[in-house]
Parts: sequence; C-alpha cells; structure tokens
Amino acid sequence: MHQKTIAELSQALAQGTYSSEELTKHYLQRIKQWDTSLNSFITVCEETALASAKSADEARRQGKAGPLTGIPMAQKDIFCTNGIKTTCASKMLENFTAPYDAMVVEKLNAQGMVMLGKTNMDEFAMGSSNEHSHFGPVKNPWNLDCVPGGSSGGSAAAVAARLVPAATGTDTGGSIRQPAALCGITGIKPTYGRVSRYGMIAFASSLDQGGPMTQTAEDAALLLNAMAGFDERDSTSLDAPVPDFTADLNQPIKGLRIGLPKEYFSAGLDPAVGDVIMAAIKEYEKLGAIITEVSLPNNHLAGPAYYVIAPAECSSNLARFDGVRYGYRCKEPKNLEDLYKRSRGEGFGEEVKRRIMIGTYALSSGYYDAYYLKAQQMRRLISEDFKRVFEKVDVIMGPTYPSIAFKIGEHSKDPLEMYLSDFYTIAINLAGLPGLSIPAGFANSLPVGLQIVGPYLNDSKLLNVGHQFQQHTAWHQKIPSQFAK
Repeated sequence: MHQKTIAELSQALAQGTYSSEELTKHYLQRIKQWDTSLNSFITVCEETALASAKSADEARRQGKAGPLTGIPMAQKDIFCTNGIKTTCASKMLENFTAPYDAMVVEKLNAQGMVMLGKTNMDEFAMGSSNEHSHFGPVKNPWNLDCVPGGSSGGSAAAVAARLVPAATGTDTGGSIRQPAALCGITGIKPTYGRVSRYGMIAFASSLDQGGPMTQTAEDAALLLNAMAGFDERDSTSLDAPVPDFTADLNQPIKGLRIGLPKEYFSAGLDPAVGDVIMAAIKEYEKLGAIITEVSLPNNHLAGPAYYVIAPAECSSNLARFDGVRYGYRCKEPKNLEDLYKRSRGEGFGEEVKRRIMIGTYALSSGYYDAYYLKAQQMRRLISEDFKRVFEKVDVIMGPTYPSIAFKIGEHSKDPLEMYLSDFYTIAINLAGLPGLSIPAGFANSLPVGLQIVGPYLNDSKLLNVGHQFQQHTAWHQKIPSQFAK
C-alpha cells in the first residue's frame, strides 16, 4: 500500500481493494515501526485518525466520496488543530492545544482526508535543516546521519519514508522546496495568497505560504485543489478563482521556453548537483522544450533583503508570546519584567532568539530606514527581474539547493553559512511567485531537487511541467531501501 501515490490509493479505495480504515492502520503501523529512527512526528493521533477513517468509509458507502476521501496524511505542526496539540516544535508552545482548526486543516478535513498526526519542524519554521526543534532533529531517510532540510523536514522525511502518502508544509524562504529536494519528494510553494494563512502560526507574514508535500506533481495538484481558495479571515488571502490544478497535467510541453539563470550555475553550486540538474534539463529538451540562458542581476540581493525582512516580521509576530496569555511561563517571576524576560528567554530556542534580535534591531529607531526600508526596495528590484525574464520564457529552472544533504551538526555553529544555502529559494518568496521542487536524480547516493519557478498565478503550469518530467523519469518512485519494505 505505502508504495502507491495518492492517485493510485484513491483509485484503490474507489474500487474497494481496501478500506480507509485498513489503509490508516497500515500507515499507523509504519509510523510505530520506523519513526523512532526518523523523529518525523511530534504527535500521532491514532484514535482520531481511525475514527476519521471509519467516517470516510461510511461516506464512501453513501456515495459521498471525493478523490481524497479516506486518504491518510499529516499536518506540519504549525497548523492549528482543534483539540490536538500545536507546538511549532517549541518549548514555548509545548503544551498548547488550539481551540480551532486552521483553514488548511478545515479544507482537508472537509475532503475526508485522515490526519495521522503532526510533523516535526524547525522551531517556529526558522531553519533550513530541521535541527532547531525542541523535540530533537529530524533524520533524512536516505542517510540517518544527514539533515532532511527545513523547516518542513518532518513532513518531507515522513513522505520520503512512506510513513504517509502526503503532508502539508509551509514555505517562508524555501521550507517546502528545500526539504523536498533533500529527501527526494515533490513540494510546491503556491503563489503567495493562494492558500489561506488563517490558523498557520506566523513567522513572516508577507512571505509565509502553505503547500503540499507529496510523491508526485499529480498528487500535489490533487492536494492543492483542496487547499487553495479565498478566506476572508486572512487579509493576505488571494480573492481569485481557483482552477482545477489537475486539468492541464497531461498537456504536452513541446515548445516550452525554459530559462536558466546564469546566477544559479555559478560558484557555490556543488558540481555533482549541477550535473544532475543539467541532465534533467536535457530530459526536457528531449520533450521539445527550448532552453535559453537568462539573467536575474539582482538575485544576489535576495539574501540580505530576506534576512532583514523575515526577522523583522518574526520579531513583530512573536511578540505575542510573553508568558501572560498562553504558552510557556517561567516559574515564580519576581515582577512583570522578569516574567517577560525569563518566559521568552527560556521558552524560545537559540535560532528563534537570534532572529528576533536581528529583526528588533532592524526595526528600531534610527535603523528602520537604513535596513528594513532598504530591504523592501531591494525586494522590488528582485520582483522586477522576474517580470522581465518571464516576458521571454515560460518557466525558470535550476537547483533547489546548492548541495546534497549535509551531516547533522555540520553547519550548526555557523548560522551565516546556513543562511547562504537559501540562495536559490528565497527570491521566489520575496517576489510572491510559485515554486516547485521535484526529484531530479542523485549525487553521492543522496537526492537532488530541480526547482521550477513560474509567473504569478501559474501554479498549474509548474505542476504540468513537473508531471511531464515524472511521466518520463522514475526518480520520484525511488524509496530509501530500509523503508521500502
């Protein structure tokens, strides 16, 4: 069962090959068997999952089933779930139980999906390796000594090891695409505003976006159909029609204009990763695509801009965690100031505190114009670069991550080196564009991801382009050997 895609599982359920309850029990057993080595889950919801599966089976008997009814999945532990702990992988929210569901949770529940649990992540989604979790690091299923990428590393590892057929993630600067690349799965960051942020605990509000993490582009399209849509409770939600993201999957891509930014293939890219990416590009040429070199001259500004804007917004969003209303509270505070200082100092991890301090400094009197305002101006230049390039090409392609997965602890003492690894992904968030990462091959026995970026609202085109590649390659079918049984 676990080697099947969502599309295949949906067909099997419709044919009565097995029930949702049987499917759910199978995946719960896999989580029990294998997650002790991966640490991809923070919370497993066995009782509620089995109840949901029974409800899904009943809906199918009554002829009320849709394509996702009865399909197991996992939610990143940043999405609020009514009556189930939502920790954000932080001591600050270690015992927080949300009184409502996030919009993404509501939508997937309405489709009859079965939530098996909440996945591990970098604390408050701040990190690129999933080492910054109060509950310990997540391991990469391809090599347990390596990181899975972050911040949605738990979701990526669980899907790669086939502990779940799909999971949700969030992407502020690459946190869906990077772990998808390092774990060898498919992940899409939709156009900003396409998926509601209501009930998704905020890191950087102008950058955060939820999206699906799956085995294939087809599965991602099925999930995005359910997740996308306008939500009046989210002021950043996009009030625009939602297409059927599966409708154009099988459209041929002959004549597709692919742009390769020269900045993506410069110093800093692991040559072995570059070779895999170029082999994937050649596969697209065989399918009739036209390859053109393009330039994003302001792409080098993305890192400095992002690491001012994101921490600034993080500083503002995380001010609510003060030990007064909810979340962690220090013991026996001497006064209100002591309560604030010790609750935040003890409740937040080192990476979160680092980003809060950077953001607070950038927003402080006398520095706002010099840093935050300047970063927003750089953001505009980056967006204009993309607009110019998309007048000449249909999509941009390149590596998702500059290297293969590195060893746990290898970069933990050098935050700047970790920040620089976001080079290929953060500009897409700054511009609000859709970005897709698909498995493209292996380097030194570890997965490599190909990133595909499209114009605003062209999510369907990215899924079509990814799906066509997967119809002619088998990288997305690879499973780490120890988890294939």
